[in-house]
Amino acid sequence: MVPQPLPGRPGLVGVLALQGDFLEHLRLLGSLGAEGREVRVPADLADVSSLIVPGGESTTMSLLLGTSGLLEPLRRRLAEGMPALGTCAGMILLAAEIVDGRPDQHCFGAIDISVRRNAFGRQRDSFEADLDVDGLVLPLHAVFIRAPVVERVGPDVEVLATVRMGDGQEKPVVCRQGPVLVSSFHPELVGDARLHELFLETQPRTRKDHVRAL
Repeated sequence: MVPQPLPGRPGLVGVLALQGDFLEHLRLLGSLGAEGREVRVPADLADVSSLIVPGGESTTMSLLLGTSGLLEPLRRRLAEGMPALGTCAGMILLAAEIVDGRPDQHCFGAIDISVRRNAFGRQRDSFEADLDVDGLVLPLHAVFIRAPVVERVGPDVEVLATVRMGDGQEKPVVCRQGPVLVSSFHPELVGDARLHELFLETQPRTRKDHVRAL
């Protein structure tokens, strides 16, 4: 079921800024009229109503979450139902299970999926594809860079888009469970804000504003 848009403007959106392409997410939020904040230390979480976890290097981000002191505060906020968008490495961190993760690698269990890192191969195997995404009218151009793939989805998870693997299987690459939306790819790198709009539609609102059509 596609969430219904809420009237007003989304509240303050945090963007995890420990590593990865967080600046591109902040620019996209600005283009949508949403206010974003870099999240680097626990105090940065105080006023945010939702969180974007960007692409990057998932094991490095996992390590930095511990050294920054953000690991447990973020775990609590997500367990309390804070909306979150995770792209590429962000999908890995928000997942319930990393099937090929390191023993010391953290994940938050914010969405009931199991993911496999680098499922499409190395950097040279990066590719682009046009995806049909439930909730979007036109195909979304997706950039896959050392991207993960979803190997298992829980019963409450909606699969919004899939991609065909080399063995011919269709694997989920966009999933949603309640207020959590994840993608295997980097929507921020092509300047297409529609996945962010889809995420923001369900966020707490601060005042009446125009809700753009997807």
